[in-house]
Amino acid sequence: MQRRDFVKTLSAAGVALYASDLVGDLIAQSPRGQVLASRFKGLSDTALSEAKRLGCTYADIRFTRNVNDSVAVRDRIVVDSFGFGAGGHEESAGFGVRVIHSGVWGFASSPIVTEGEIKRITARAADVAKASAVSKRFEVELASVPAYTDYWAVPVTIKPEDVSLDDKIAFLMQVNEAALKVPGITRVQSSMAFDYEWKYLATSEGSYIEQEIWRTAPGFTVSAIKDGRFKSRTFSVAPRTAGYEVVTEGRMLENVERICAEAIEHCTAPPVGVGLKDVIMTPNHAMLTIHEIVAHPTELDRVVGYEANYAGTSFVKMDDIGKRMMGSKLFNVTADRTMAGGMCTVGYDDDGVRSQSWPLVREGRLVGLQTNRETAHYIGEKESRGCTFATSWRNYPFLRMPNVHVEPGPPGSPTPDEIIADTKDGVLIDGRGSYSIDQQRFNGQFGGDAFWEIRNGKKTRMVSDVTYNAITTDFWQNLDAITGQEHWEMFGTTGDAKGQPVQINHPSHGSPWCRIRRIMVGAAFS
Repeated sequence: MQRRDFVKTLSAAGVALYASDLVGDLIAQSPRGQVLASRFKGLSDTALSEAKRLGCTYADIRFTRNVNDSVAVRDRIVVDSFGFGAGGHEESAGFGVRVIHSGVWGFASSPIVTEGEIKRITARAADVAKASAVSKRFEVELASVPAYTDYWAVPVTIKPEDVSLDDKIAFLMQVNEAALKVPGITRVQSSMAFDYEWKYLATSEGSYIEQEIWRTAPGFTVSAIKDGRFKSRTFSVAPRTAGYEVVTEGRMLENVERICAEAIEHCTAPPVGVGLKDVIMTPNHAMLTIHEIVAHPTELDRVVGYEANYAGTSFVKMDDIGKRMMGSKLFNVTADRTMAGGMCTVGYDDDGVRSQSWPLVREGRLVGLQTNRETAHYIGEKESRGCTFATSWRNYPFLRMPNVHVEPGPPGSPTPDEIIADTKDGVLIDGRGSYSIDQQRFNGQFGGDAFWEIRNGKKTRMVSDVTYNAITTDFWQNLDAITGQEHWEMFGTTGDAKGQPVQINHPSHGSPWCRIRRIMVGAAFS
């Protein structure tokens, strides 16, 4: 790095830190929950008035403050973590202004939260829109939305910042020490990541909305060597919108012995072989398959081609709604931003639309898609489903997936043991593994974290080198058994990338245990 670039980077970091402190000070000066008494109300009105003066037909301003904390312990050494950020402690704050002028969007943002800067950024957003209008093919059409004045926050029992760093490290050290006592375990890494997001949204349509969101994601991975072979096994606590209680309730210590034993057994597990087998998926494994070949292809912006350059398109077409069969009669999928604990659960999206739950698939048939205010009219809907989101103040908000769940079976559905007992030749898959999917999310290959052979109704031994091929509609058409509500679990991912420049989303995906009949299972990819 040249000295000039180093100084520039250092200056940018200093500006961001200053802005974070300034926003934090303004938050502290504002009565929490009294949205119209907030210091941000006056600053918002400055932007909205300026946008109106400049001839904008719509405007919103979104102030955000993000605090990302993470800690990880490798063996007995504290190291950087992964997940919500680059590791350690990171703060970022600022504002972004969106306008519609000349029928198109304009957006600009800044970390400097002052009245003069807000006016300047609003004017820049309007200039961006006017410049973009030169090549417009159509004008933006927004679905209507009521005006809201509201404060919404994730229920939190223990705020992560109220737990000392020493206590967090001590807990992870305890997990690691327990694992390192097991003969054959060569490495263990445990971590916990916390994401706090505060935002204040004001729109030219009269909404003033303040929100606070906490997300927590802990877990650990052990590695083993036996007979010259190396394998790892991960214990994932389901990440949730909640506080430090996700860590204390995650049963990490209680599962160390089991996870270590499975890592060691996996070292000598024979390859599964290649052929047609029944695949039994735990909720912890089904999560990623749901994410990639159910949730992504039902994003409407993919369907119309907005994400073709980076994240891909979709095999689903707009006129498939009500017609296309996505799976068997047991296959029911719901999009949801209201369920307690869901990683995408909020009070309102970044368009100011109140969160909701709606069906995507019912009895195997596609019945809905994920929409926001600017895409709802493409499928003849008059209201948005509330799927607009931006990672931070600097990012343009656009359509992102909500929590997407496969519904459990009705009362009387089989238990996991009953599904296994009814399976003659199959493989049980748990946890997240390797995956590869085509750009339309129609043809994919998935692995897992641990695998067991099912032979004549019994779970016999661990096996290795397992992946399965999934042509989306054929795969879910072969769904012939699911468990009920008592065995339904919600897991999620903290790294859903989309957009240019790339933004990260944190969706949850709930599922029962599922059995997929007669799927091609084969060797894992290297």
